[in-house]
Amino acid sequence: MGRTKKGRVVSGWLVVDKPAGITSTTVVNKVKWAFGAQKAGHAGTLDPAATGVLAIALGEATKTVPFVTDALKCYRFRVTFGAATTTDDAEGEVIARADARPTDAGIEAALAAFRGDIQQVPPQYSAVKVDGERAYDLAREGEVMDLAARPLWVDSLTVLARPDADHVDLEMVCGKGGYVRAIARDLGAALGCLGHVQWLRREWSGPFTAAQGVTLDQIDAEAKTDALDARLLPLEVGLADLPEFPATAEGAARLRNGNPGMVIASAEWGTEGWASLNGQAIAVGHYRGGELHPTRVFNR
Repeated sequence: MGRTKKGRVVSGWLVVDKPAGITSTTVVNKVKWAFGAQKAGHAGTLDPAATGVLAIALGEATKTVPFVTDALKCYRFRVTFGAATTTDDAEGEVIARADARPTDAGIEAALAAFRGDIQQVPPQYSAVKVDGERAYDLAREGEVMDLAARPLWVDSLTVLARPDADHVDLEMVCGKGGYVRAIARDLGAALGCLGHVQWLRREWSGPFTAAQGVTLDQIDAEAKTDALDARLLPLEVGLADLPEFPATAEGAARLRNGNPGMVIASAEWGTEGWASLNGQAIAVGHYRGGELHPTRVFNR
């Protein structure tokens, strides 16, 4: 017999406004405890020093995490000029300094190279795996790695403010896998003045915004109460970027068993979307000739 999972069956999304100083995993564990949930995960790690939107999926909503992770995200951050650090942010040790400072016009001109399809080398202190080990573990041991560049889509990168000669505040909207710290590092290098991130905040991630964010104090105060349950967003929110295909009653029954089921839709062959019955998600899959062929089925 299989082991019975501990915790209650609860599904949905909770948007947390993560504070600085803790890991994303710590937030996930806190939310899981507060709901007494069997299962929880997050859509996109934030560095311990970063703040802002951390979307936590509970139960069946964890099956929609990849779709939120793949969505665009918005970051606001401050770049400090004149120093490079081991971590590419203010948490690391300074390893080089420069006296030069860029002009406003110079910053605007340099940003053009960081928009659109770019190649980005992850920071030494990152979760990238090197021969089965995390880069940040190797970096802590003093190893310097030659990390391969990775593709990144930068939808926009704009100047918000120039507080003084040593700093610039930027906003970036980008796709999956972007490192804001690498943007600061590479911008400083391109400008000949070095640079690192002073602070970083994620304003939104896919369908989730900072305005929806719950603080850890609120989670503690409402833990294991109906008030916290009321803050849950439906798992369907995580499917916002996919088309919805209403299913027939018979199609819904087949989909729930993991079989292709009839949906009422008109779409191109192979389109990825989600089947619903009375607005409730049944499965995610690919549309083929009037049917949805499921790749994920929701048990509800």
